[in-house]
Amino acid sequence: MRIIEGFPSAKSALSRQPLADFYSVSPAVKQKLNEIFGAEINPELAVRQIISEVRRRGDAALFEYTARIDGVRLASLEVSREQIESAYRRADKALISALKLAAERISSFHRKQKSRILGKVNKTDLGELIRPLERVGVYVPGGTASYPSTVLMTVIPARVAGVKEIILTTPPAVNGVAPPPTLVAADIAGVDRIFSVGGAQAVAALAYGTETVPRVNKICGPGNVFVVMAKRLVYGVVDIDSLPGPSEVVVIADEAANPRYCALDLLAQAEHDPLASAILITTSRQLADEVNREIEEQLTSLPRKAIAAESLENKGLIAVVTNINEAIELANLYAPEHLCLMVDKADSYLDKVNNAGCVCIGRNSTVVLSDYVVGPSHVLPTGGTARFSSPLNITDFVKFINLATVAKADLKELAQAASVIARAERLEAHARAVEERLKADQ
Repeated sequence: MRIIEGFPSAKSALSRQPLADFYSVSPAVKQKLNEIFGAEINPELAVRQIISEVRRRGDAALFEYTARIDGVRLASLEVSREQIESAYRRADKALISALKLAAERISSFHRKQKSRILGKVNKTDLGELIRPLERVGVYVPGGTASYPSTVLMTVIPARVAGVKEIILTTPPAVNGVAPPPTLVAADIAGVDRIFSVGGAQAVAALAYGTETVPRVNKICGPGNVFVVMAKRLVYGVVDIDSLPGPSEVVVIADEAANPRYCALDLLAQAEHDPLASAILITTSRQLADEVNREIEEQLTSLPRKAIAAESLENKGLIAVVTNINEAIELANLYAPEHLCLMVDKADSYLDKVNNAGCVCIGRNSTVVLSDYVVGPSHVLPTGGTARFSSPLNITDFVKFINLATVAKADLKELAQAASVIARAERLEAHARAVEERLKADQ
């Protein structure tokens, strides 16, 4: 990875620029789009067409697009209980145990969060009712890969928040069913119904409903460019959690940090995606050089070497600065999805951290543990949105309803003020509505 020195140079390199074309795709994907739709078409037009067709033709469009895009002809959209039980038999037993451990820790964290945040709200004093969303849709990427951790990290906060029904959609494998780890994780997390549908067509089905797939109130979960674009286009019809982008990590390390730990944490993000960002900010030039050497050594044996190498070439960076305070300032500027503090007395710097999705504190707190088993959801703000948004949590799955009660003793003062404001806005009926109550009270 390239190394830059000095705070001014690092600040320039880590200042995010607005994305010119967030929805760009590769030439190969463009070619596939043209083949699927029989004409030259850009990604947004393709997604709009898919959404329109799903709204108009319902299940028929889902079957058709699954065949055309995924190459799978489904016999049924919904995953049966028998298929879930078969997934348990096919899944690795050690994986099932690991998923159960992770599920309990995630559930425990969000139960505590629910008690801490929502338990303090008194509906009488604060004038609020809290109600869970009735039905939530969770999208999980799939096809040839499986992401059981994403299932747990998305579904469990919703379940703890009290969502009444959780629907999961995920692309089918070639056999027409999602990979066993995904189905097992969904069952452990408490998903109510699972559908073998992926892509923009799944998002459209969740947003508008079909004969088989029920309409939801909110759609959560990551996906490819077409899924993200579909979520953006249906927002307003339903709520969405976010528009997630590629993974990213900033590691802040001092001279005592373990260079192999640093290198592997950077590679763990880089192997996600060629567009992932892996950044090291350190106070030691010697550590910077050692981390670079470790990365080169570790890369040689990684199965996803090509992806990780491309990520580090395009998005990787090592910045050498004078002190940890400068490093924290740069991290706040970049607002990363993950921030690792591999420094002495790491927790003493937390008060200075303002912008990050998740902070991994200390040398043992690798992002990998937080992604899988620590407890908080790994669905985090990306692309600098940690400046204004939060990780997925129970408040994403509840809504607040204001209560307005006016005591008789307060009526005169409040009515007089309200009528003055109403007439200033030339809303005469507003003023009369409160003045009539004054007359009745006299």
